[in-house]
Amino acid sequence: MAIDHVDLARLDLNLLVALDALLQERSVTRAAARIGIGQSAMSASLARLRRLFDDELLTRAPDGMRPTPRALALAEPLRGVLRGVQALVHREEQFDPATVERTFIVSLPDSLEILLGPRLVAHLRTHAPGIRLLLRSVEAVRILDELDADRVDLALGFFTRGQVHHKQRLLYRDSYVVLFNADLVGVEAPISLEDYLRFPHVLTSLRETAHGVVDDALALIGRSRELAVTTPRFLVVPSLVRAAPLIATMHARLATFFAGSLGLSVSPVPVPLDEVAVSMLWHASYDRDQAHRWLRNLLVQLAGDSPTALE
Repeated sequence: MAIDHVDLARLDLNLLVALDALLQERSVTRAAARIGIGQSAMSASLARLRRLFDDELLTRAPDGMRPTPRALALAEPLRGVLRGVQALVHREEQFDPATVERTFIVSLPDSLEILLGPRLVAHLRTHAPGIRLLLRSVEAVRILDELDADRVDLALGFFTRGQVHHKQRLLYRDSYVVLFNADLVGVEAPISLEDYLRFPHVLTSLRETAHGVVDDALALIGRSRELAVTTPRFLVVPSLVRAAPLIATMHARLATFFAGSLGLSVSPVPVPLDEVAVSMLWHASYDRDQAHRWLRNLLVQLAGDSPTALE
């Protein structure tokens, strides 16, 4: 499709910036504050946008302003256009991690926070002291919406889905091992299937369900296990195992880390389990953002330097 320069010349780009802020904030007052203009100016922009798109775009509702179906359909391509313009304007700027000032909102599970967080922060303080991190717990059911709404810059975790405007990059693959207190359970590695099933288990589940990949694997051979504790927090599991005769099946990197620091034992799992892929997920509009790309490459580097899985 050819570009109609005459038609585009009539368009005020500031209107698109205003529309993006309105769709993000769903409030004229907050949208005005977000881009640094007065409330009356934002109201005037909204009126012009309604004429431009021949749609109300945002309507009043008991909980604030609600976008129309037309506005919701515009939100994603609009964000892509604005990111493209921003990248075009700033394409010649040289990125210097030593001088950049930026806050990144990163969602990740506590397991990755303890494995990657300390070395990431140490690297940033040394090489990019102006980069600050706002770390949040990752919620798998909401993460795509969070990325789309620009409430999260980067997500780390175990992702199996996304849309065409979501980019994904593998950090590393991990296997499973058994974590246990050898003194309390009275067995040594490698643990047998019978010993594995003789003791109650701790399950970590981010989906609030008392069922995991181990249960699926055991069902294939006609066996089952007893669950003593189910928790959404990976970091509490080693303390539970250290204090009681329990069995935990964990990702190898995390289990090996805690085994060394808490005097626990690790063993291969006596049932076959598939490896897990730990990935980064971000919105495609940040794909060419130099600071964002630098942070992604740094995380890949740090993940490659992480403690290896159990040999």
